[in-house]
Amino acid sequence: MYSTIVPAKAPWSGVVKAGSKLKITDLEGQQAVDFLCYNDQDRSDRYSSANTIKVQGNLYIGVGCVLYSDCGLALMEVVEDTLGRHDTVYGCCSNPNNFLRYNAITEESCYTNFTAELARHGMGREAIVPNINWFMSVPILADGAAGVCELRKEPNHHVVLLAKTDVLAVLSNCPQMHNPCNGYNPTPIKVEIY
Repeated sequence: MYSTIVPAKAPWSGVVKAGSKLKITDLEGQQAVDFLCYNDQDRSDRYSSANTIKVQGNLYIGVGCVLYSDCGLALMEVVEDTLGRHDTVYGCCSNPNNFLRYNAITEESCYTNFTAELARHGMGREAIVPNINWFMSVPILADGAAGVCELRKEPNHHVVLLAKTDVLAVLSNCPQMHNPCNGYNPTPIKVEIY
């Protein structure tokens, strides 16, 4: 078993072998975790939010949802989830986006975390695609309006993902300070593989 605490605002990555489980725990509550995954045998075949949404027929991710790749490969399945509704459409924060949305000049973001972590695996920014935001609520209204919901969550919510094939998992423990996704106070998370 592998276990680590990912500090607030930091990235993490690791290979999850087929049949193993990845558990992500929001230790203190109100912490968004941006997540990408790739077929470890062909890392150009990456998580596809479009395929995942179309196959399950739902914008949100919860228990029973299978994460599909660009090529239609089942990468991971959500087998345990204490929250029940995770965002698939809002993507990751970035420094340019923080300026456009909040007129804020920032140096840290999920995009910079992803860029740095993917580089460790010989991958470039082209590998960054629309991601899952674990523990983040983005309601989509009937008129198409969307936004980050200020929903207070209790500590120790978690998701468990079963690897359907060997997967490279990459996450950013979101450093966002300009919307309520982290309660304006980024905190550590726990990652386990077993």
